[in-house]
Amino acid sequence: MKPIALFTVLLTLGLTTNVAMADNVATKQALSVAAQQADKKAQKIATIKKMYQQNINHEGGDSPVVLQQYASKDLQAAMQLEQDYFDKTQMSCHIGYDVLWDSQDPDYTQDKKFSVTKQGLGQVNLAQGSTIDYELACDDKECRVHDVIVDKKGTSLKKYLHKECQ
Repeated sequence: MKPIALFTVLLTLGLTTNVAMADNVATKQALSVAAQQADKKAQKIATIKKMYQQNINHEGGDSPVVLQQYASKDLQAAMQLEQDYFDKTQMSCHIGYDVLWDSQDPDYTQDKKFSVTKQGLGQVNLAQGSTIDYELACDDKECRVHDVIVDKKGTSLKKYLHKECQ
């Protein structure tokens, strides 16, 4: 075989092998990203389930409240504004109901469905018809509730407390 023809064959084989190897690496990376996303989704759902179960076990009587125990530093600070406001004025600036249950008088026995939205929010659908969305910040060890979306208008609990509790 002529040297140029041999070179062309070897070059073609080498390029084909490199393309196949690159495709294999890209596939493995895509699977790895998908697995990481599935793990984060499961971690978010597990955190919310644990938070609700703790709230059910104590029928909302935890101190500090369950949400504060699972909250990020930012949400804890907003919730502290609420307590400081009450200590100063003896009046409440709270949203007026238990945000976990979207109710002043929660039914702890109602069915719940836990999921993660396309936007990555943890979501609880309550049998009473309410949906509560949770913005969670997760690391390798745990997830923390960074904010709660308390209604269909997209009202942020953190923003509400910052506005009303000054």
